[in-house]
Amino acid sequence: MVVVAVVALGVFWLGTRAAGAVSAWRVPGAAGVPYITVGEGDTLEEIADALSPQPDTGPMVRKIMNLNGLPDTRIRPGARLYLPGLHTAR
Repeated sequence: MVVVAVVALGVFWLGTRAAGAVSAWRVPGAAGVPYITVGEGDTLEEIADALSPQPDTGPMVRKIMNLNGLPDTRIRPGARLYLPGLHTAR
């Protein structure tokens, strides 16, 4: 009986660890949201400039940061950035 309880607790613990790992990289509600892969030398400001119809890229930079959960404007090559305000055709 004790063995069964210990095994059940172990399985439960492993399940909660796996769920936490998955949610760490997933952007909530990102299904169908277009994204880019950051290239070497790309900056968040340049990406925002390419997306924004406004001369001031600040609001677009903040939208990208909020959508991707970025704490600051530093981005790394190879990272996936979801892009706000763009819709893919279905």
